[in-house]
Amino acid sequence: MGKAVKILVIDDEPSILKLVSAYLQPEGFDVETASDGETGLKKALALQPDLIVLDVMLPGLDGLELLTRLRREAETYVIMLTARTEETDKVVGLSLGADDYVTKPFSPRELVARIKAALRRMQ
Repeated sequence: MGKAVKILVIDDEPSILKLVSAYLQPEGFDVETASDGETGLKKALALQPDLIVLDVMLPGLDGLELLTRLRREAETYVIMLTARTEETDKVVGLSLGADDYVTKPFSPRELVARIKAALRRMQ
């Protein structure tokens, strides 16, 4: 078995961080979390995770700005997580470099399946 896949979850809702971690850890993923944009960006650059689950609505530095800054330095696979379901938000997120999009409320099982699919494609 190789090294554990590192996943960074950035969301300002503690319940979502707990939920996503609770679904990912039993799958063998090494899960790190951040609850605001600045911390999330620092962790993303320092940890160089294999994949990032990123909430759009974050205090301070929002998810779209974080994604813009991250893309200047890294090609990490990013799944945007957002309560905003408008098509324009998805288009903006994808045009800024998001790789996938999941809207809240979401199924944790579906998120795990999307993460696994993304990791398979990256190998």
